[in-house]
Amino acid sequence: MSLDDFERYPLTFGPSPIHQLPRLTEHLGGATIWAKREDVNSGLAYGGNKTRKLEYIIPDALAQGADTLVSIGGYQSNHTRQVAAVAAKIGMKAVLVQEKWVDWPDSVNDRVGNILLSRIMGAEVRLDPAGFDIGIRDSWTKALEDVKARGGKPYGIPAGASEHKFGGLGFANWAYEVEKQEQELGVFFDTIIVCTVTGSTHAGMIAGFAGQDRPRKVIGIDASATLEKTREQVARIARHTANLIGLERELADHEIVVLEGWAGDLYGIPVQSTLDAIRLSGSLEGMIIDPVYEGKSMAGLIDLVRSGVIPQDSNVLYAHLGGQQALNAYSALFTH
Repeated sequence: MSLDDFERYPLTFGPSPIHQLPRLTEHLGGATIWAKREDVNSGLAYGGNKTRKLEYIIPDALAQGADTLVSIGGYQSNHTRQVAAVAAKIGMKAVLVQEKWVDWPDSVNDRVGNILLSRIMGAEVRLDPAGFDIGIRDSWTKALEDVKARGGKPYGIPAGASEHKFGGLGFANWAYEVEKQEQELGVFFDTIIVCTVTGSTHAGMIAGFAGQDRPRKVIGIDASATLEKTREQVARIARHTANLIGLERELADHEIVVLEGWAGDLYGIPVQSTLDAIRLSGSLEGMIIDPVYEGKSMAGLIDLVRSGVIPQDSNVLYAHLGGQQALNAYSALFTH
């Protein structure tokens, strides 16, 4: 098997763009920094990394005759917003379980940003008080049963699409896409920086790049604050995806890198380095990032470049996964 053997339902504009970040590069005084922009990858509700994953999942839902996509995330889940958008696009219903993954005191946390967009797109949104966990949830299982009980045909998509059997394929394809773009740009990205929480974005990249046999590091920056769970899940999904796409060797442990230090104590709660990273990327490049994912992975990139852990002669590709819509639920942070 290879990736080409899996059906892909096109939901993106095509390859997401790559561009240099010259002012950020100059400011940090180290490696050359580029960004690949999943936040502008689709016309469906602002796109994002989960839209790319859904391209390989939707054919399976259609083949099973499903009429309702059932998924789960936090109140400000980027993933559930993208599931709602894709359901609208293909003429399905969406049931979204939105749990209180982040104990954040913004009074409109459950009414703005991602969840607002999901409601506009016609999704059935179910608020649930349960806290954060990257595992399979009872509330999601109950939603699947409820759809069946009222005569629907549900198709379950777990949080972040990560525990789905095809959850890693979208970013294995991303890795192939990067290889083609490198040839067009005449550059080799020896270091990839990506945020990792439920794991399949990072895992798919690892599997996809593993077949290219070039000296490349894929560095996951943990934003889950449940480091060991995330590291185990990334490894498991990466190995499963590598097997699916026909990698003819075992992934080595050194290929699976999840770094801690920028997540803070809790998922979804920004720390000072998060806020500094958001302001820096915004003020130097006009590139907007969020407090849950990209603010934390950018904080990691900044420190790794400044400290020289990433060498000065490196070309670093920052994976911008989207998620800016969640900024609306953190409005108290930016009042000046």
